[in-house]
Amino acid sequence: MVLLFFFALLHNCDLLYYICCVSFPLFALLHAAVTTLRAAVLIQRWYRQYVARTETRRRYTWHIFQSIEYSGEQAQIKLYNFLGYLMDNFTPSSNERNLISHIFRENEVCRDAEWERYFCYKNIEVPEIYSGPHLTFPLTVEQTVGLVEAFRNKKQLHSRYVLQLLLETWKQLRMLPNINRISTCQSKEITICGDLHGQLEDLLLIFYKNGMPCLEKPYVFNGDFVDRGKDSIEILIILFSFLLVYPSDVYLNRGNHEDHIVNLRYGFTKEVLTKYKMHGKRILKLLQKIFSWLPLATVIDQKVLVLHGGISDVTDLSILARLDRHNYVSALRPPKKRHKSSAGMSIDSEMDEDILAANKLCQRRISLAYPKAFGERESFQNRSLQDFSDRIKGNAVDELESRMRKQSIYNSGTISSEKNITASVSSDSINSDNPNDEWKQVLDLLWSDPMPQDGCTPNEVRGGGCYWGPDITEDFLNKHNLQLIIRSHECKQDGYEFCHNRKVLTLFSASNYYDVGSNRGAYVKLGPDLVPYLIQYQASSMTRELTVRQSVGRTERSALKVLREQLFAHKSDLVCAFKKFDSENTGLVSVTDWATAVESVMFLGLPWRMLRCQLVTSKIIDGMIDYNEWFSELNIKGSNTDHIDQSLLETLYRHRSTLETIFRIVDTDNSGFITIEDFRQTWKLLSVYLKMEITDEAISDLAVTIDSNQDGSIDIDEFMEAFRLTDKKSRLERGRSMFMGTASDLTKLEGDPNI
Repeated sequence: MVLLFFFALLHNCDLLYYICCVSFPLFALLHAAVTTLRAAVLIQRWYRQYVARTETRRRYTWHIFQSIEYSGEQAQIKLYNFLGYLMDNFTPSSNERNLISHIFRENEVCRDAEWERYFCYKNIEVPEIYSGPHLTFPLTVEQTVGLVEAFRNKKQLHSRYVLQLLLETWKQLRMLPNINRISTCQSKEITICGDLHGQLEDLLLIFYKNGMPCLEKPYVFNGDFVDRGKDSIEILIILFSFLLVYPSDVYLNRGNHEDHIVNLRYGFTKEVLTKYKMHGKRILKLLQKIFSWLPLATVIDQKVLVLHGGISDVTDLSILARLDRHNYVSALRPPKKRHKSSAGMSIDSEMDEDILAANKLCQRRISLAYPKAFGERESFQNRSLQDFSDRIKGNAVDELESRMRKQSIYNSGTISSEKNITASVSSDSINSDNPNDEWKQVLDLLWSDPMPQDGCTPNEVRGGGCYWGPDITEDFLNKHNLQLIIRSHECKQDGYEFCHNRKVLTLFSASNYYDVGSNRGAYVKLGPDLVPYLIQYQASSMTRELTVRQSVGRTERSALKVLREQLFAHKSDLVCAFKKFDSENTGLVSVTDWATAVESVMFLGLPWRMLRCQLVTSKIIDGMIDYNEWFSELNIKGSNTDHIDQSLLETLYRHRSTLETIFRIVDTDNSGFITIEDFRQTWKLLSVYLKMEITDEAISDLAVTIDSNQDGSIDIDEFMEAFRLTDKKSRLERGRSMFMGTASDLTKLEGDPNI
């Protein structure tokens, strides 16, 4: 076009000159448009790749957190199951049984008057220097609002008022049905909140955005008020206060964390004992009673069911409505058979057996994870831990199959519809005694999760409850003439998620649950039309300053720290896996073999090749990874553990959270210390649970190492600090973490169908 223009100019061709003058700008515009379009396509392609990479990072980050969180819950269930088995199969006088018996005494005396005398607060004086809120009963709205403001300002309520408030709450809850039934009207909207998990800032933000509970603004709080967060007791006090002030406008459902056994692992027990050192034990005991009296579900306008976990193929609201919910002090264990004493009081069979049933068999507890029994109780009356440990032998084939079943849960679309797997409660036959039928109803309601496939399968990831599909939802809604299930129990990135054709809504109200920026919180409002109106938020001001890339990056780094800890905790297993690919013992494996070996041990279904750059900081030569150098970057904190067998240290670290839980159980006076003798007895118990050969000499070495001041007692916190992982490049200050132990750890016991 340019040459044609100059030709017309030189040869004085007016027509051609005119055509060129008109066409040249059009050509330029066309060229610019094509260039712009190409640039737009390139930008679009780059942006799509960027979004895809970001989404991949977000998904595997989420997967790391969730898989480790759920396996921790499974570990707690298996531990409780193991201890319960020992309780049922050891003689009442055995040392091991005495160590753990107190956590199973759930209803020593059933007369309410006796309990009220035990929980009496009148002899507790409030000192003049106390600057926190004062309470008088019956509570007023002003006092309740004052409590909220006091907790916002980091003040603490005195233990006298805590006990008094809890006693009033206990009395109120005992008057409520198992399933609350409420209704909306043209002037009311009902606000429903999901898990709060001790995050007071989320509750305060909900009240700021939506208003506090009142006659015109009823609330339903859907369980899991406690654990993991640092302000669980404050959240309970606020919710209980509003319940007392507005008993017809505030409704509390029980969650799976309203359970004293779960609280031992996830921080609430430790929080209460730290904040209320003198009266914390009484407060915790009263909270056990309160948790058992919390209603199980709420029905709105006969059409919307609000419950914490979910349903199963045997869930029946009529059964749930008439069972004695207060018998389930822990939903992890079916209630014990009770006998009548001479005084006419109902006594727990475990307390009663020395007096009433010395020669009588107690009904064997049904295992939460495996329903098969070792045998009749009389065959265990004189057995020791050594006898018992001989029965615990793993089966490699069963272990591999169980691992693969767990992995299939995480890979979407691959959850098996098999209903006969015996590793979960929900798969048990319903041909058992009525109390156990009721227990399964409660367990499924508190622990179950939805899945996209039809059917109902055991929830092997959490270890309790089930996975239920859209067909189960449809059948359940039709049977009970309902249109929507609102449940919580699962953290969602947006704070909520619809599934099963929008007939199941998962609601999670604890924002920044895994880390700052990891997820939003949400609550839902229902009007008379019963159309969910969802409100999202994030409580931390820091999240508003982060871009999407920064938020994903921060959460990813936190997840990778947790993952690196888990990799180190499985060092021995990983080294064995690497050596299968390193036949010449060079210490080197290819990136592909490294990824394959790691997955064969961890069973997390992660994109290991993509994660290699973040996990392996050592230099890669010719595509080969030096795995010995990789592990040398991490070590156990403290030089005073060098003389202890390293494989023992590795195993201790792998089960760190389980160890702390058991030590808290053994610490019956909640002092934070246990004697050397209790320490020895505990390790004999742990050696069975962990399937380890631990000699008396090794136990003595551990005791000497930890008892640095030589006072003859073990400081639990000091012991746990000794087994904290340290990253030479960046300190992994874990403290007491909820992310300990992976799914592969938990298959160690699955070879024996009795544990």
